[in-house]
Amino acid sequence: MTLPSLHGHGILGTAGLQNVFQAISRAGGDARIVGGAVRNALLGELVHDIDIATTLTPEQLVGAARAAGLKTVATGIEHGTVTVISDGSSFEVTTLRHDVETDGRKAKVAFTDDWAADAARRDFTLNALYCSADGEVFDPVGGIADLHARTVRFVGDPHRRIREDYLRILRFFRFVSQYGRGEVDADGLAACMLLQDGLKQLSRERIGQETRKLLCGRRAGEVVKMMNEAGINRTLFGADMDAALLASVIALAGSQGITPDYTTLLAAALPLGADEQSELLRLSNVQARSLRDVQSALPPSPALRDSERKVVLYQTGTETWKQAVLLAWARDADAGDKDWAGVYALPEQWEIPTFPVTGSDILATGVEAGPRVGEALKSLEDWWVAGGFTADRDELLARLTT
Repeated sequence: MTLPSLHGHGILGTAGLQNVFQAISRAGGDARIVGGAVRNALLGELVHDIDIATTLTPEQLVGAARAAGLKTVATGIEHGTVTVISDGSSFEVTTLRHDVETDGRKAKVAFTDDWAADAARRDFTLNALYCSADGEVFDPVGGIADLHARTVRFVGDPHRRIREDYLRILRFFRFVSQYGRGEVDADGLAACMLLQDGLKQLSRERIGQETRKLLCGRRAGEVVKMMNEAGINRTLFGADMDAALLASVIALAGSQGITPDYTTLLAAALPLGADEQSELLRLSNVQARSLRDVQSALPPSPALRDSERKVVLYQTGTETWKQAVLLAWARDADAGDKDWAGVYALPEQWEIPTFPVTGSDILATGVEAGPRVGEALKSLEDWWVAGGFTADRDELLARLTT
């Protein structure tokens, strides 16, 4: 098979990249871009980070970078990784390596100058692609064919790859969700099913990171169903995910030109409370709060009167409103799209008003500082909302003093 080329691709013009290549070359080493950057560039998709593999040892790399005036950070030097900062951009540069010992979580590695050995230890064939400074693509394990077919396939023996790092089970499903098409690789799926108990060794942080990326993938609904059937989600979370609702949210969002956020997808997929989800997935404070807001929001619907919709929108805010509407819309298969579309678009049609009275205003009327200020504010706000948000500051304060 004739290999494609990335000659002239924008990835090679990234600020500072060629400086790193030149620094390594001047030190007598070889370097290539590796992994996701090559994969996404070949697929015509957005490249987020550029990782580099090199024949230089970490110590040699640090010396080469310093000689070229580049800053380095010892990101994971025991595993051969050094971050090189060039022209304001950061590049993770890792020495070619092979595994000496693995325990399903961390590996002890030995450095090498053998590109084939480095490729053989990687997870999937479409992640074991390399690209030189001038755009020549290298494919030691047949990744190009799998990339064209959008097949996620383990490098070598799937059982061995998984036993090296059990996170690869989740990564298998995540990559199928993001990049896969057609039939899933049967050998890979069978190995994931057989070895899924190894997932119990993983940290909740790692599980959360992979789950977020998986749920945001194109085929998330289909993949979650597959994981349910394989027992993966019960192993991870003690419960199956709601594959049908997740698929409905994704399909609905796509038909409306909406990009669903992670909170909406998680609320649809995992039928657990926000606190339990936060613990299982190590959600950030912002994510956990957003999830609680969505789960506790009064479900908006076309059945609400316009005035009632505005009250709910005022109480939830725009972001939570749209998340809650999308979820309720996906659950209501019999509702007309036009009705729900109007509900979803309310924040663009009606600007949420700002309550015109503050605590300082309450104090200025002579109310003693303390709990009574908050009570007065709440009472006035409730009256203002019930009246359709029409009363101005003077009317509200006059009500307080009468």
